[in-house]
Amino acid sequence: MKKVLMLSIILVLLVSAAGCSNQDKTASASKHRIKIGIMLSDAGLGDQSFSDAGFEGLEKARDNLGVKFDYREIEETKTYEKGLEQLVKGGNDLIIGLGFSMQEAMDKVAKKYPHTDFLIVDSESKLPNVYSVTFKEEEGSYLIGAIAGMKTKTNTLGFVGGVDVPLIRKFEKGFIEGVKSVNPKAKVISRFAGSFGDDRAGAKIAEDLIKKKADYLYQAAGFTGVGVILEAQKAGVYSFGVDSDQYFVAEKSVVSSMLKRVDVAVYNAVKEYAEHGKIKQKNSRLGIKENGVGIAPITVIKLSPAEEETLDRLRSNISGGSISILP
Repeated sequence: MKKVLMLSIILVLLVSAAGCSNQDKTASASKHRIKIGIMLSDAGLGDQSFSDAGFEGLEKARDNLGVKFDYREIEETKTYEKGLEQLVKGGNDLIIGLGFSMQEAMDKVAKKYPHTDFLIVDSESKLPNVYSVTFKEEEGSYLIGAIAGMKTKTNTLGFVGGVDVPLIRKFEKGFIEGVKSVNPKAKVISRFAGSFGDDRAGAKIAEDLIKKKADYLYQAAGFTGVGVILEAQKAGVYSFGVDSDQYFVAEKSVVSSMLKRVDVAVYNAVKEYAEHGKIKQKNSRLGIKENGVGIAPITVIKLSPAEEETLDRLRSNISGGSISILP
């Protein structure tokens, strides 16, 4: 009888110990499951550009790394500050802000919550708890300009920016320099829509540029740029996408896209944070050499072997540092 009782006690203790062990493991896994919050850029989800790319990077992090994430859009929160605050109060370990336009709001919230980590994409912050990722947009834009400069029949090209700010001027500068590097006779007409979310404004500007004989249009304008691309297709002229491969938007018009690998930057930052509890570099700047920018496959038109060789040479020279676009 005593033996039976003793065996019963031992069995209960073993089951209890196993249960505690499993609970400890579950608690440990739960404790270390990183939570990421992201405040999306102006146009929000569905912009087929910047926000969508950043969101895709987080989805990949969720699927591959097991992180949890939450997001906010300006349409719902009305202000960036309110959205960022909500993400902090939601218990997220790292708060990501997509876009230079939320710099002021992020700095304000980061000062208020000095023990929370933040990451801003497309701008730089001096605060100790804010990491930054920026891109050398001028490098990818240079290659787009070279393609347009080699293929134009009218020697007139168009650039459409969303808002006239230094960041978008980098796209414009790269595009113009790329055009001039292969075709000094060509001219670039630039226009700014004043918005990243107005496709109708983009279409109207594109229509005007086409009337001025522009046969290739490059846009850095978010959802406004979608209007540019669709108007170009309607008029039978060529265009270029931006941030992500926008060929599917207008398959008869989009020659290539300047890839700004926001998805890769977000994924890599989250991966590093999840593995080490921090991001190695406080301020990262990604260009062609770092695989942060590039161009999508060329469609619709074909480059001659000589033109392909020129494009490859320019890409190599940018990566190697012998071509410097910005001072």
